[in-house]
Amino acid sequence: MSDEEVARSTAPSTHEPPERDITDGGPDMVQFLAADGTRVEPTEVSAPYLSFLDDVDDEAMRGMLRDLILVRRVDAEGFALQRQGELGLWPSLLGQEAAQVGAGRAMRPQDYAFPGYREHGVAWCKGVPPENLLGMFRGVNHGGWDSNENNFHLYTIVIGNQMLHGVGYAMGVQLDGDVATGDPERDTAVMAFTGDGGTAQGDFNEALVFASVSNAPVVFYVQNNHWAISEPNERQFRVPPYRRADGFGFPGVRVDGNDVLASYAVTRAALDRARAGEGPTLIEAFTYRMGAHTTSDDPTKYRISAEVDVWKAKDPVDRMKKYLLTEGIVDEDWLTAVHEEADELARRIRHACQTMPDPGHEEMFQHVYADAHPLVEREAAEFAAYQAGFED
Repeated sequence: MSDEEVARSTAPSTHEPPERDITDGGPDMVQFLAADGTRVEPTEVSAPYLSFLDDVDDEAMRGMLRDLILVRRVDAEGFALQRQGELGLWPSLLGQEAAQVGAGRAMRPQDYAFPGYREHGVAWCKGVPPENLLGMFRGVNHGGWDSNENNFHLYTIVIGNQMLHGVGYAMGVQLDGDVATGDPERDTAVMAFTGDGGTAQGDFNEALVFASVSNAPVVFYVQNNHWAISEPNERQFRVPPYRRADGFGFPGVRVDGNDVLASYAVTRAALDRARAGEGPTLIEAFTYRMGAHTTSDDPTKYRISAEVDVWKAKDPVDRMKKYLLTEGIVDEDWLTAVHEEADELARRIRHACQTMPDPGHEEMFQHVYADAHPLVEREAAEFAAYQAGFED
């Protein structure tokens, strides 16, 4: 089937496909780096966020680019491992690295993140070893990490559910008195991540209600990658995600999610506001999912390759790389060293994945409830007896 035939077969039957350029975030979008890696002149919208880059020196920018390159390599390795039968599933973040690294680097150690299942870049920034991400998708553990070690909650598969979890935790932070104390090591904010499809869930909207009326120290971070599996934006909403905040009584902002500097600055501003007791913010990171929804998905069934090609020209990793090369902040030798580091990282996580021990069958009954549960105990005993029948 040609691209034209795919477009015709998947176009909404009730209206024509949108005529506007879907890569254009509009005048309300905060952006500092253009697609070609050049600096964008400040606008009335972006100028208030410039100060949040004042202390981002050359070393910090090199660190951001290193994060982008390594996170992309982790993602590529996860995809390859699934294709080779080592993982049951892998949700790629290809194209969304800047949105996640920018947000992750803006968080302080005490800030708590509630991810969906694609936030590999945020996990990286919060110090979660990539090997731990693979364990869940290999099916050998209950999530792969202690969420309290890095203030990074376990991945949430139920779409949008984590938004309520994030607000509940933020309300707990309020009750603990860890907001607006003036102590930068104590004041805490929460980030809850979802995609554009998650905004259609009841949990998302309920979370915005609770956050608003309680003035919770939470930042809602919507990565608008334009596709909720196979559903484009025009089938999900008529009002852009960042404008949803207006109806709930708190600020909303759209940022170029392919610009790591803009993503960092906007997130940092929102987190500072939350920690100061000024309440929630909704950030829409305007980006694009260049790969499949997960490895079980075939995006050629519902979108045309020309659309992907246009977004590839706005690649977030290439954008930051071009900027730092032009400014002389990095050189080819530095890039070679980082790519060698990425190769070693890939070898490490591949070996870790392939040598993960299989759990005992009895472990599936553990941690179902916080306390002992008679039904689970009975089922565990029945299963153990069943397994014992094969010993002879």
